[in-house]
Amino acid sequence: MDRVNQILRHPLFREKLAEIDRLEENRIFCRHGLEHLLSVARLAYLRSLEEGLGLDREQIYAAALLHDIGRGEQYLRGTPHDKAGAVCAEQILTDCGFSAPEREAVTEAISGHRSPEVAAEPTLQGVLYRADKESRLCFCCPAAEQCNWPEERRSKGIRR
Repeated sequence: MDRVNQILRHPLFREKLAEIDRLEENRIFCRHGLEHLLSVARLAYLRSLEEGLGLDREQIYAAALLHDIGRGEQYLRGTPHDKAGAVCAEQILTDCGFSAPEREAVTEAISGHRSPEVAAEPTLQGVLYRADKESRLCFCCPAAEQCNWPEERRSKGIRR
């Protein structure tokens, strides 16, 4: 997990994470800080194990840690965060020693993590999508009444 720890220490990752924290400081809905990213990583890894998918643990953690890294671009410039995040992730992954095929798998997962079409796929993209949704605590959220997420997308409890 050395490369994953390199991501956590990477200056661009830290800069983007600080930007998101600053921009979401007064947000009453789900935030996208390190706690969320680690929850998604852990849930995605558990899913991979439970479903017997054999996905690489470092790639799972890399995708989860970087899947929302483009949020600042979305808030400031309107660029969809999945697209902005994939571009930013490419640089971080390169700097942290991920191979070209690994970078492609991770950035593809980041680019598609919002697409319901991948929800059931036994792929890194599908696992990331499911873990991202399952990480939310809609069932006990104090801002649930103001949330604009459709009822069918909200998490109703702990699934696993």
